[in-house]
Amino acid sequence: MTKTLIKGNLAIAKAAIDAGLQCYFAYPITPQNEIGEFMSGEMPRLNKTYINAESELAAINMVIGACAAGIKAMTSSSSCAIALMQEAISAMATAEIPGVIISVMRSGPGLGNITPSQGDYFQATKGGGNGDYHTIVLAPSTIEEAVQYTHKVFHLAWKYKNPAMLLADGILGQMMEPVEFKHYEFEKTSSADWELTGVGKGDAKRPPRKLVSLHMGGDDLIVLNGKLQNKYKEIQDNETLCEEFMMDEAEIMITAFGTVARIAKSAILELREKGIKAGLVRPITLWPFPDKIINKYSKQVKTILDVEMNEGQMALDVKAAIDTPVKFEILSKLGGEFVKTGDIVNKVMEII
Repeated sequence: MTKTLIKGNLAIAKAAIDAGLQCYFAYPITPQNEIGEFMSGEMPRLNKTYINAESELAAINMVIGACAAGIKAMTSSSSCAIALMQEAISAMATAEIPGVIISVMRSGPGLGNITPSQGDYFQATKGGGNGDYHTIVLAPSTIEEAVQYTHKVFHLAWKYKNPAMLLADGILGQMMEPVEFKHYEFEKTSSADWELTGVGKGDAKRPPRKLVSLHMGGDDLIVLNGKLQNKYKEIQDNETLCEEFMMDEAEIMITAFGTVARIAKSAILELREKGIKAGLVRPITLWPFPDKIINKYSKQVKTILDVEMNEGQMALDVKAAIDTPVKFEILSKLGGEFVKTGDIVNKVMEII
């Protein structure tokens, strides 16, 4: 197959349609507007549903309604607008309604700026909604991966009846790369006996179904939380993904995610030329987090350097994964400032 030179946001939009998207609901915000712009033309052309919602709250609740009826639906947004959706995402997780959220991060806090950032790691992985729930979160590093993992988040959302998020940043959304659009095969999920599809055809009868996030009285909510925690354990056991780059005999482990991990690879190659044994562990699933892999390498290396375009949010998860004393450093850039290859090289030289 030939490759297409395409912007990241457009690649994500096309991949979502290829993954079976039937309904798209969203409200515009930079730096992900190309997704909605593409959907506004392509979805009606394919006889699928596109709605420019009146707000982010409306968009995510439209996703809930469509997905509860067994329709593949998604929304896309950014940072301060994703913040408005947190209550609804918690409700989705509680009612076990699948759905896809594309988050292309901009700098904050607050309304911030349209410059790229990774400041929404906490928002995506810890959740701003209430209760003990998790959103499945995948973070691509290239546009090719953005296509692949857009397919993957749709699969995981429906496999586990859970909200799933593709977390990118403004760099990935706005840059262009050659991409091969492929068909991705996943194992079939179980029968959808939870969908709110109305009465059975003909004389067929079935018990009534309900999808709710309110559980008043009795032990219903206690039982539900136990069920959800068992599901999250299954996701952790089976769906954790990470990349290991030049970690053989590495003495310095760099941890980074998304586009920053690409910059870290360039720095590692430069450091290797200087005789410094650096390597990279890149979490691909930010939740579930690859703590076992990070812990394994923490016993091998002398130093861990966490590099992020935020205050070091993922660093807390990296530290929590480690059960052996090891020197730990953070290189952070906030407010839309980019991490550069030289920043990482200089930081490592300073450390050693």
